[in-house]
Amino acid sequence: MKQKLPPSEFLNLGIEYFLFEEDFIEENVRCIPMVVRLKMDLAGIKLKLAEWSKFSIEERQELALRKCDNRYEIAVYNEYLSLLIKKYTGQNATELKVEENPAWADVSVVPSMISEKANEFEWEVSVKQWSELTDLQRFALLKLCRPGHENKNFPIAMKEFGIISDK
Repeated sequence: MKQKLPPSEFLNLGIEYFLFEEDFIEENVRCIPMVVRLKMDLAGIKLKLAEWSKFSIEERQELALRKCDNRYEIAVYNEYLSLLIKKYTGQNATELKVEENPAWADVSVVPSMISEKANEFEWEVSVKQWSELTDLQRFALLKLCRPGHENKNFPIAMKEFGIISDK
């Protein structure tokens, strides 16, 4: 049985943080929020939950708040996260290939993964709906519908983002 954790340290922090993320708990540790996961992808670093759980609340909040909008900020983010991983694990950060044109960044077409997952629920996502989402919302939906991912939060996110209603 999962232990109920206190509310996330990311609520009311002034960042884009989703209500469905309050249920992102694994092994009694709150999972890495989408805002940090997006920045990790941009910076090309994989962060394991075991590593994340060793960071202080202030360090986790810094990772959520730190800008990652241009090449310089991305490089600084990469360096900061790499230093944290080294500090707590003694290991170098695991690097990821950075996507040149990630699907979440293209507002002109709904990715097939999103359409296929939505079809499982007999929903449709229009290009207009897709384009009106924030970058982080599009990123989150793609993460939530990946193969092998527990997809229970996909319908919750679709409702939270206003794509579908509770009819």
